[in-house]
Amino acid sequence: MSTAPPPHPGLVLVVDDDDVVRFVVSEALTGAGHEVETADDGAQALAALDRRTFDAVVSDIAMPNLTGVELLQRIRARDFDLPVILLTGRPTMETAIEAVEAGALRYLQKPVSTTQIQETVATAVRLCRLARWKREALAFLGGGNHLVADRPALEWALEEALQAPWLAAQPIVRAMDGSCFGHELLLRPSGTRLPTATATFEAAERLGRVAEVGRVVRRLAAATPAAPGTSLFVNVHTLELMDEELYVADAPLSRRAGDVVLEITERGPLESVSDLDGRIRALRALGYRVAVDDFGAGYAALNSFAALQPDVVKLDMALVRGVDTHPYRRKLIAWATTMCRDFGILVVAEGIETEAERNVLVDLGCDLLQGFTISRPAPSPAVSPPAWARAPEDR
Repeated sequence: MSTAPPPHPGLVLVVDDDDVVRFVVSEALTGAGHEVETADDGAQALAALDRRTFDAVVSDIAMPNLTGVELLQRIRARDFDLPVILLTGRPTMETAIEAVEAGALRYLQKPVSTTQIQETVATAVRLCRLARWKREALAFLGGGNHLVADRPALEWALEEALQAPWLAAQPIVRAMDGSCFGHELLLRPSGTRLPTATATFEAAERLGRVAEVGRVVRRLAAATPAAPGTSLFVNVHTLELMDEELYVADAPLSRRAGDVVLEITERGPLESVSDLDGRIRALRALGYRVAVDDFGAGYAALNSFAALQPDVVKLDMALVRGVDTHPYRRKLIAWATTMCRDFGILVVAEGIETEAERNVLVDLGCDLLQGFTISRPAPSPAVSPPAWARAPEDR
């Protein structure tokens, strides 16, 4: 048995209901320099995982009450990065497939040699440390894609996000008087693994479940109250345009179509949508209006303008930010508002963060305003105008 410590010793949890196997594996790992904690069933293992942060788990598959695969699924529900190595004395194709689909790092057959278990765990510890470092670095830098690569972990994350999602509502007000035109409904997923709507839809894209997430959003939007005469802006992923349920006349949101603006978020190319013209006509026939998001963000947005012939365009946030100090941005927005006015299209300036930006955008002819300086997103639509738009006696 090797006694030289590994370059990166870790804390390893060994789970097996067989005392002999548990002892042999633990001795091999302790001899390699790792710290080892043991558990003789899945329940004890979960309790240990609640107490400590492990670098790897080695678990038997065939255990009473909670199998190794079931334990792995519980682990994946809470931790993307923790490597799990599954052991079995009775290998079958079915259990191997289950292990891979659930996200096992390795699937090993008993009896496992000392060298094999030491090398496998050493690799697992290194991968765990690397994954955690990468996640911390991304969080520190405030950017990058936080989604993990393995499909089972992503499935667990999306399931968690859709357990109890809700919609925040951000007011969109008329530039001329600050009265409420409507609210954009913004997805707020449950859980922490997919903390934003963008992350949730990125996961859904990778899993082929965009239509499912879109249906959840539309169901929640249909139940969202709105003041009489105001509109609800509901984001629609490009791929949702291929979901036939979007065009069902008696669907909950369709029954409110006259109050709804479908805001097409071009996360995928419109060219991939078959019969786009026919689909847009069908939505208009139901009573929906159509908005283009991020207008001005290059060729894609201009192409969307021509393809969708929208009722509303939302100026890209990059154009709006700092418009009070950038003459070229002011010229671009003035051009956009003039062009849209010729087509009878309303222009929304979103992402407004200062009063100076707001004042310039009003002067440039924007019809509608949205952003933190107007109002932050809230759990339910507010119908009162922002403070700057109220009459002096109401302030």
